[in-house]
Amino acid sequence: MRSPVQRELTTTARAWYLAARPRSLTATYAPLLLAAAITLDDGVFDLPRFALALLGALLLQIAANLVNEYVDFTRGTDTHKVDGMGMVLSRSQLAPRHVLIGAIVTVVGGALIGLLLVAYSGPLLLWIGLGGVLVVITYTAGPLPLAYLGLGEIAVFIFMGPLMVLGTYYAVSGGKVNDAALAAGLPIAFTVAAILHANNMRDLEADRRANKRTLAVRFGERGARREYAVLLYAPYVVTVVLVVLRLMPWPTLIVLLTLPQAIGLVQQAMRTTNPQVLHRLQGMTAQFHLRVGLMLTAGWLLYALFRLWAQILSI
Repeated sequence: MRSPVQRELTTTARAWYLAARPRSLTATYAPLLLAAAITLDDGVFDLPRFALALLGALLLQIAANLVNEYVDFTRGTDTHKVDGMGMVLSRSQLAPRHVLIGAIVTVVGGALIGLLLVAYSGPLLLWIGLGGVLVVITYTAGPLPLAYLGLGEIAVFIFMGPLMVLGTYYAVSGGKVNDAALAAGLPIAFTVAAILHANNMRDLEADRRANKRTLAVRFGERGARREYAVLLYAPYVVTVVLVVLRLMPWPTLIVLLTLPQAIGLVQQAMRTTNPQVLHRLQGMTAQFHLRVGLMLTAGWLLYALFRLWAQILSI
């Protein structure tokens, strides 16, 4: 039998786990894995640098989640929410001061790792990193919070799509730039924006009451559903176009195998306005985002293997 102290530690650890919003961390895994595949194909992969990039990116995303948790609670945005990720402050599982300290620690940790990688690569990563940190802080905080102005999806699209893939490639390769890495981030940019949009669809009424003008609030229920459909179907169109333009290898077309799942998610979104159902939909959207990223990664690795095999046969 566990002692009261052990039970308290377990409860606190679980609260921090929930505050980190682990389901949302697929938004970091997908672009970094894709970038790793591209560096492997180009013969510039470095495992220690990749591990540092992954850790730094995860710390910054957790920081964004903690900042969001703290600011939404202090502004009263969580008051009308029925369900959602985190919500450890509204449920009194952690103290606001502790969450704020956690946000500061994770931002600093991610920034320090970023600076270390800048030393190994170059100034481009510094600018991408500074932009990422700025988005982490201003997403819900500050006088002009992005999420409250309806700019959340756009910021996430840019920094957790093309720039995250390019930045990871740049960091892991030691300062090299690849146009394909930038382009490859576009398909998963749509799906990462879809995770946030699914969250905003669930919180539409609560956000409207709190004057949080997300795109879901601005578009209304019908428009929000249509945006969700666009975000889920666009990656397939973009992938086909990029393959035709030879910015992505043809095996990445295996991402089309995830299309039935996209159709199923859109159908669910069209049928319900129940926040609890939409909360589950958000989790499934995060899983979908990861699957799209994994499929693109697998396709690029297959292409790398084909090229390696062709080189071996030509010897």
